[in-house]
Amino acid sequence: MNVIAQGSGKVFADPDADKARAFFRKKNRKMVSKLMTVKEAVEKFVHDGDYLCIGGFGANRIPAAVCHEILRQGRKNMAFAGHTSTHDFQILCAGEVFNKLDVAYIVGLEARGLSVGARRYMESGKVEISEWTNYSLSVRFKAGAAGVSFYPARNIMGTDTFKYSGAKIIECPFTGTKYAAMPAIYPDVSALHVHEADIYGNCRIRGITVSDLDVARASKHLIITCERLISNEEIRREPSLTVIPYWCVDAVCEVPYGSYPGNMYGEYFSDEDHLREWLKVEENPEEFKKFLDKNIYGCKNHFEYIEKNGGLERLQVLRQKELMFTGARS
Repeated sequence: MNVIAQGSGKVFADPDADKARAFFRKKNRKMVSKLMTVKEAVEKFVHDGDYLCIGGFGANRIPAAVCHEILRQGRKNMAFAGHTSTHDFQILCAGEVFNKLDVAYIVGLEARGLSVGARRYMESGKVEISEWTNYSLSVRFKAGAAGVSFYPARNIMGTDTFKYSGAKIIECPFTGTKYAAMPAIYPDVSALHVHEADIYGNCRIRGITVSDLDVARASKHLIITCERLISNEEIRREPSLTVIPYWCVDAVCEVPYGSYPGNMYGEYFSDEDHLREWLKVEENPEEFKKFLDKNIYGCKNHFEYIEKNGGLERLQVLRQKELMFTGARS
């Protein structure tokens, strides 16, 4: 295949499909209980130097409990996919978890503004980056899910994004058409938050999924946190609702309100007051350190974090707000 041009960025995730397939062939596909705590899941499956992917879209359906636990356990030198990444990116930057980054959407918390803390870390010189777009990373995850080493796409050609990416411009052997070849991402470990799951890892999601279904199939290890556990009998009753099958999953952790302070479609709205508090306090590094000590390092788990920020009373308000909005849309 004729390679016409290539970007200067590095490819941090090995796109070798045969190596990935060799790993997946050995992965246990027994239908056994995978229930464990978030702490146990991070201890077992998240390691220094791994390529990490966090699911969700913006602040919607993010596995915040897993992000906090990664900081508590002091993971470092990871590579990260900055794909539709907002508050999760803010958290990981606070712990300086990664030093290699595939950049698409980062630093900004959408309409809420920019994260000073995330920007400070990105400007520190500690992070090596390759540039992409959200769509480019989606294509790369899809290549991983398909079990191939790359997928062709028509975006980023002729842009500075291509110049600083790890993509290559290739010529189609059938038509001569030019495409951007996007190398596959096979994450070492990914974390996704879902609405419902059984003990084996069969998952249901309501609302937008973005690339999470491809991420689940491309990942070597997958941690699932769920709002609630349901029986396998219920899963079998309506199998068409299962969007992630058990054989993709390595850990199932029941974490009600596990996306907090992010939102969860049909369950609870985001805690905008607390997110604004994050954005404000990180302007002062000393105050931000105290904030992290209180809200992450000083908490044994996600439930204690929630208790320190309004507890069930606050969550009830956020739940009512979400149901008011989703009810109006239905």
